[in-house]
Amino acid sequence: MKMSEKPAKDEMTIRQLAEKTGMTVRNIRAHQTRGLLLPPIVRGRTGYYNEDHVARIRLTREMQADGLNLEAIKRVLESGDGSATAIFDFARSLRAPFEHEAPEIIDAQEMLGTWGGETMDPGLLRRAEKLGILRVLPEGQIEVISPRLFNAAAELAKLGIGAEGATATAEKLRRHADGTARVFIELFVKEVWEPFDRAGRPEQDWPKMSEALEKMRPLASDALLAMFQIAMSEAVEKESERTLRVAARKAKSQQPAARKGKSQRAKRGKRRSKR
Repeated sequence: MKMSEKPAKDEMTIRQLAEKTGMTVRNIRAHQTRGLLLPPIVRGRTGYYNEDHVARIRLTREMQADGLNLEAIKRVLESGDGSATAIFDFARSLRAPFEHEAPEIIDAQEMLGTWGGETMDPGLLRRAEKLGILRVLPEGQIEVISPRLFNAAAELAKLGIGAEGATATAEKLRRHADGTARVFIELFVKEVWEPFDRAGRPEQDWPKMSEALEKMRPLASDALLAMFQIAMSEAVEKESERTLRVAARKAKSQQPAARKGKSQRAKRGKRRSKR
């Protein structure tokens, strides 16, 4: 049976594919040579492409935009047609921000105004950049990575806490946060990834990995906030008890001197009455 030389529905030539995807014919052929694109369906002497080729090109572009090089993309695509998108979705979930918070760009003067200073200490800026909470830009501008954290620092400034104190506090919080992050990463690896890996990474379960990762994000935040609230309540209670004990001891130590002064005044009063 002779195959029809006419294209089937939705099939297109390489030039039509180039127009639809915005790629050049040369780049499409280069993708085929690298193994990034499946060969066309040959009818007669003409090669025809379909929507699967369009989807593969778009997927490749997405992976490139996410920072993968062509060799890494090829390995993902060679894992199997059905699972390539699922694997990429999982990889994209891994690289996605834990919680999305849009950065804000402010003038250096605005940041100075927060602490009422005239000049910004370059050392503090470097420490803040190392923490990942801001980025110094040209022309006296600063990109605030976490506006929420900057607003907290601004409120602390109103309580009299300076830039040095706020930065030192952020450094301590970062060390604790790094440890907490490792706890949740280890939990995911041990309880979710390792069983999946031992099972041979079934193709149909790749979407479940992405789903588990997405669900862990808000759960980790909720669990951390709840535990912090418990710890903070206990810490405040202990500090309150300590402060009250210190105040009580101080008051007790002052009582004998007060009684002695009162007794001396009483004696002087008696002597004056006898006169």
